[in-house]
Amino acid sequence: MSYSKGTKVVNPEEALSKIRDGSIVAVSGFNMLTTPEYLLLKLYELYKRTGHPKDLFFISDTLPAAPNMGFDLIAKDIYENKDYGFLRGVLFPYVGWSEYTQKLILENLIEGYTWPIGIMAWWFREVACGRPGVLTKVGLGTFLDPRYEGGLLNDLARERKTYRVTLVSLDGEEYLLYKGPKPNVALIRGTTADEMGNVRMEEEGILGTVLNIAQASKAGREKGLVVAQVLRVTPFGGIKPKEVTVPGPLIDYIVIAPRERHKQSASIDYDPLIAGVVIPSKSMTAYASSNELNTRKVVARRVALEMSRLVMKFGRPIIINLGIGIPAEVARVVLEEEITDYIFPTVESGPWGGDALYGADFGASRGPYAILHMPDQFALYEGGIIDAASLGFMQINERGDVNPSVVANRVTGPGGFPVISSGSPRIYFAGEFTAGDRDIEVKNGQLLINKDGPVLKFVKTLNKTVWNASEGLKKGQEVMYITERAVFKLTPNGLKLIEVAPNIDIEKHILSKMEFKPIIEDYELMDPRLFKEGKVGLKEEIEKALRR
Repeated sequence: MSYSKGTKVVNPEEALSKIRDGSIVAVSGFNMLTTPEYLLLKLYELYKRTGHPKDLFFISDTLPAAPNMGFDLIAKDIYENKDYGFLRGVLFPYVGWSEYTQKLILENLIEGYTWPIGIMAWWFREVACGRPGVLTKVGLGTFLDPRYEGGLLNDLARERKTYRVTLVSLDGEEYLLYKGPKPNVALIRGTTADEMGNVRMEEEGILGTVLNIAQASKAGREKGLVVAQVLRVTPFGGIKPKEVTVPGPLIDYIVIAPRERHKQSASIDYDPLIAGVVIPSKSMTAYASSNELNTRKVVARRVALEMSRLVMKFGRPIIINLGIGIPAEVARVVLEEEITDYIFPTVESGPWGGDALYGADFGASRGPYAILHMPDQFALYEGGIIDAASLGFMQINERGDVNPSVVANRVTGPGGFPVISSGSPRIYFAGEFTAGDRDIEVKNGQLLINKDGPVLKFVKTLNKTVWNASEGLKKGQEVMYITERAVFKLTPNGLKLIEVAPNIDIEKHILSKMEFKPIIEDYELMDPRLFKEGKVGLKEEIEKALRR
């Protein structure tokens, strides 16, 4: 491949060879969305060939990886070949999609730290402003609180504390300060660059924190190195000023990547609906509805029903957040019920509306009508600008504390959960009642538990506390825990059972599958429409209420 003289467009080795040993390297990436995979792999190839740069510390706004992609490929090679010279440590909000990064952390082979996604996104912006870090109430009373674990994931992290969380008192109130050294290298990604280095992101699924990562690297007296991966280069003037995400003077080098190392998301090469190049009509979005009636859809419907009630209560449309897992499926129920005029879903990575994707593609949305930069999206959540959020859960204790994803002897990270759950005025934790091998059907308006899951999710002791119910009650948050067979409400005295599914025996199917007994007074049957084929009829219900 040839490169034009007098431009910033260079081959990867020319750019990456400027990275010094011991650098802190900031990498954009929400799973594979905005991940500069080509730069990452070329950087590791350079180390394997020359031994430099070595002793690198990587930080990211989320995780620049998916299984067998991006950083996970590097971690796998490091782990299998036992050559630990390249990598000193990581600060990633989520490592669930990188099995080998988890292994390196768990076996204490590298320093391991984790902060919430929103905190990391803001941290890059705060560092760019020359401030000491992020001051927030997010994380109080959880494993992020330094009185507990402080986001330190292993002994090396506890010993070195390269990145740390400090308890601060301000006007008699407790806050957490997330702080650490600024990056001196930034590896970012866009779609098109001009020869001045201006970067446009027209084919990317999100905008992420790309601009702020570049700014953080350039902040202060030590001006860091910024390298951008793109798919193509256009002559200067080929990008309109308002289309520029990162101005060229902030970027030192541009590297053109092959399409196979610049996928839009983990499993999608390019979809114009995800990029926002095409905005589908409401009739076109009907393809996103899920026709299979199962326990997951029952839970998603129950969440959508609660959100519809908010619309009717307030007499206006509402803004919501949907987390990973079953909550993401609420968007499909909203589409299927044709209530997109009343419920506006957002995904933490930046999209508004559309059909939120699942698994390693989470973060992308097909057919969004707006995509914000990630720090601005998270302002919606901590600031309580949204009306409600639905988030997943793995464990819940009798106080109502929640662990969304942390399994014993495994490292995942909190993702966006702590910020969203801290700020949303209403939270609907959504998940199936048990886990493991099970056979549960939704048939003829009934919930049939042929074989229940052996893994209990309502437990006495959490693996980690990631949302603290006491802090939520102090803020006046309204909280419900929604499953396919029972619905609970948070009270100052713990969980209260308020609804039970049709055909369910409370003792056999609920209490015997909990390690604690909830408050049981009066309760109702869950809405029978949730367990029947066809639409629930939420649109008609909302429109009738709003006409009154």
